[in-house]
Amino acid sequence: MTTDHRTQDHYVPDPDADTAAVVDGVLAHLTAVTRERGLPDDLPAAVRERHERLVAANRHLVVDEPARHNLRMTLVLVAAWELLRPHLGDDEALGVVRAAFVEPLAPVVREAVRAALDAEPDPYRAMVALARDRETTSFGVGFTFRHPVDDDRRFHADVHRCFYYDVLVANAAPELAPVLCEFDRNWIDAIDPDRHGFRFDRATTIGTGGTHCPFHFSRVTPDRA
Repeated sequence: MTTDHRTQDHYVPDPDADTAAVVDGVLAHLTAVTRERGLPDDLPAAVRERHERLVAANRHLVVDEPARHNLRMTLVLVAAWELLRPHLGDDEALGVVRAAFVEPLAPVVREAVRAALDAEPDPYRAMVALARDRETTSFGVGFTFRHPVDDDRRFHADVHRCFYYDVLVANAAPELAPVLCEFDRNWIDAIDPDRHGFRFDRATTIGTGGTHCPFHFSRVTPDRA
């Protein structure tokens, strides 16, 4: 998951800003939902307070710097879920949580990824380089990656341990995992195989019941370099 921070037209990760954008987007969405549905006015503030308490209670799960940011993003879902369920019921609360997490940043993520790929002479290599880098800078040791295929036509990064899922399980909320998986659609949908020369496939995820999360990038045209 990324927002758009660039230097000389290249993505530069900013974990603090990215995390704040996600958390603030969730809370802003909940504020709008509170008004639309006549929920208690103090609900967004209560979610923010619950979020901070959950972060403090789960600090023992932080295994490195990326985990610190990933913990905050994951637990804002848990806080919203816990406080919305008594008012909306499970199904409706889950829908609100999904929308709050996925939708606020969707346009900027899609546009940023598409613009970055459009600007590259070889979009496949650029995307693979970013994916490799983010394994350490954005995900860290809380995730386990394996690379059964890695060449100049295919890059398969299979996630066999997901920190997001581990945090949700530790907080009795594994049903929220598909929401985190769905956020990836924002950048996945920016990839146009005809335009960028490669496709992305992810048939399943740990969060939706799979044994692992296959992030598979494959060229569909000859090497453009």
